[in-house]
Amino acid sequence: MRIAVDAMGGDYAPAVVVEGAVQAAKRSSHEIILVGDETRIKRELKNYRASSIPVSVHHSSEVIGMDEPPAMACRQKKDSSIMVATRLIKEGSAQVMVSAGNSGAVMTSALMVLGRLPGVDRPAIAVSIPTLKGLGLILDVGANVNSTARDLLQFAVMGNIYMKRIMKKEIPRIGLLSIGVEEAKGDEATVEAHRLLRQSGLNFIGNVEGRDILKGKADVIVCDGFVGNILLKFGEGIAEEFVNLFREEILKYPLRKMALMLLRGAFRDIKRKVDYTEYGGAPLLGVDGCCVICHGSSNAKAISNAIRVGAEFVEKRINQQIKESL
Repeated sequence: MRIAVDAMGGDYAPAVVVEGAVQAAKRSSHEIILVGDETRIKRELKNYRASSIPVSVHHSSEVIGMDEPPAMACRQKKDSSIMVATRLIKEGSAQVMVSAGNSGAVMTSALMVLGRLPGVDRPAIAVSIPTLKGLGLILDVGANVNSTARDLLQFAVMGNIYMKRIMKKEIPRIGLLSIGVEEAKGDEATVEAHRLLRQSGLNFIGNVEGRDILKGKADVIVCDGFVGNILLKFGEGIAEEFVNLFREEILKYPLRKMALMLLRGAFRDIKRKVDYTEYGGAPLLGVDGCCVICHGSSNAKAISNAIRVGAEFVEKRINQQIKESL
């Protein structure tokens, strides 16, 4: 398998992207194609013994900034690392593209170059989250705003397949995020989506509230991208600040420091579970190809894991199953 990686995307590119790509190449047989400024990428590769691993460079002369309007940037910067990496999939030179760059540009590029899968009106970004009952999946977390009931139904179908094939849940529980568990709660699209999901044949358990997510009440949480993105970033903020607050409180008293030594292993495991770098990137479900979107502040570990996510996506034939189901 050949995986195109946007080497110029993210807050710490290209250094951490190259490092993550090298890590991924060492632990798999997949070929990694680093797309971006050839001079800068090769300079970073000199820090590693990359001559013996399947890593190559594909030059692109432009970069789409994190603050650039996605549609305009993709039209004007045809030779940007995001656009070039996406075209490699279209041409058959790669099967996956991974980027920690402008997520809106990644989605726009995927729609412009690859198009949607048959039966999909809008793609969705699917993010894995830790819950008390294992990993859950939330979609959409930012690809769309003002999703229709039909969109939410399609998100549920795609999330159901991803959960079954990648996370090995035989019959995933599908929940619709709303302001109450009663089927009449929520806006017009949510109420209509509830009706459609009841008739879908999926294992739909009804509406779920925000407090139910981390309890693991549902395996797949379906919501509008505007709501999902706020939810995701709020959760990231809580996890980060909890760790900081915990550290601050522990350091106040010597006895607490001693207790921490005994509990260090447990807290290390908890921190790993809430660390987004463990889960790599989020697949963009519904486009006719495999695009994995990473956090802008991704480190090398996150990039490496995102490459793994993309490889699993192709190996498990997720897109083929989505087409069949829709």
